[in-house]
Amino acid sequence: MPTNALTAAHPLRVAGFAAVLIVSLAACSTAPAAPENTDNGSVPTPLAQPPVAAVPPTTAAPVATAPIQPPSVISAETPPVPDVITALLSYADRLHALSPTDLAAEIVVQGDPGNVALRQMQLALALMYLRQPADTARSLGLLQRVITHTGPESLPLKPLARLLANRLMDQRRLEEATERQAQQLRDSQRRIDQLNERLEAMRAIERSLTTRPPAAAPNGARPNP
Repeated sequence: MPTNALTAAHPLRVAGFAAVLIVSLAACSTAPAAPENTDNGSVPTPLAQPPVAAVPPTTAAPVATAPIQPPSVISAETPPVPDVITALLSYADRLHALSPTDLAAEIVVQGDPGNVALRQMQLALALMYLRQPADTARSLGLLQRVITHTGPESLPLKPLARLLANRLMDQRRLEEATERQAQQLRDSQRRIDQLNERLEAMRAIERSLTTRPPAAAPNGARPNP
């Protein structure tokens, strides 16, 4: 080749070599690094895994409970008490101030209430203040008749009758328990009296033995001291 041709081709070779070098450097900078093999046979380090999204824990739904009902409270909006109940409470207040003699006379005046619920309530109230077991049982029977009464006039009386009947049942149980305790005390006192009588009889026998004169020895011999 002539010298002028070589001189003209030299710049073209330099430009081509530079282009190849630039492409090679670009490929080295973008290619991912391959795992490095070691001569001692160790396992190459694995590539990092993408993070896994955490699953939120499941929570149990709360059990629905029935709402607590507020207690009933008497207020200004509560319906007024019937006049018959007010009259009975005033009558019971008057009975409380009576003496036992006047209370017994009031019961005689009441007489037989028949099937009239109001008169049954009045007589039951009067019998309650006597505080005797027989009168308590009679008063409880009258209140039961008011509770089971079928007439419309007894409807406002039934709540008060039930209240008084429950009170009388508690009072009757207390009276029965008191009577049992009194009977046990009477039985114990009777046994104590019997034991005292036996003990007194034994003491009398002992006194008779110590005061008896010694018997005379036979053939005029002296008795042993």
